[in-house]
Amino acid sequence: MQPATIHWLTQTSLEPSLGEGWLTAHEQVTLARLHVAKRRSDWLLGRWTAKRALAAHLGCVSQLARLEIRAAESGAPEAFLDGRAVPLTLSLSHAAERGLCAVAAAGVALGCDLERIEPRSRAFVADYFTDEEQRLIAAAPASDRADIVTLLWSAKESALKALREGLRLDTRSVAATITGECACDGWYPLSVRHGDSGRIFRGWWRRDDGCVLTIVGDPGPRPPISLARELLR
Repeated sequence: MQPATIHWLTQTSLEPSLGEGWLTAHEQVTLARLHVAKRRSDWLLGRWTAKRALAAHLGCVSQLARLEIRAAESGAPEAFLDGRAVPLTLSLSHAAERGLCAVAAAGVALGCDLERIEPRSRAFVADYFTDEEQRLIAAAPASDRADIVTLLWSAKESALKALREGLRLDTRSVAATITGECACDGWYPLSVRHGDSGRIFRGWWRRDDGCVLTIVGDPGPRPPISLARELLR
């Protein structure tokens, strides 16, 4: 089976001059239902990042209002162009006032996650990590522990999204492994195994401005390709 090709994009802010004109009518209705300021800002940044990534991928950067992101029954995002489904797979994440979107061909089981690197409690580790992951964390130098906990957590989140389940599943049902030290354009390899099915999601991780980004897929992907340059054309 050929490795999957995955594109990715991060965004830190919206373009204020566009107002809400880049949203479809349906998206504007959804936004109007969000009354908590942080929920609104997170939703807007997630949609902005996803639409910019899609527009760069499809070559319609100046036509964001033609694109729409809808939630499937599972909650996973789906892409539409002029009201018609686009044969692509998407995954979204946001944290620390940043959005992340990964894009792959239809049929790829895809998940991405963005997490701020910060200390987590022992109780958090005990509740959400497998025994093997807990041993890896305990063996790490104290100065590296926040990085490792964040990385493993993010990888687990990505795999749960690729399974189209998210946090409905026990986070201990998936176990993350850092598989090597060889970097490619800032990305390092990892894998996540789903214990019940034995399915393995391979992927990549990187540090970026105090955050960890992870992307996994099945089939296992090549190192992710940034869409940032496409936005400048």
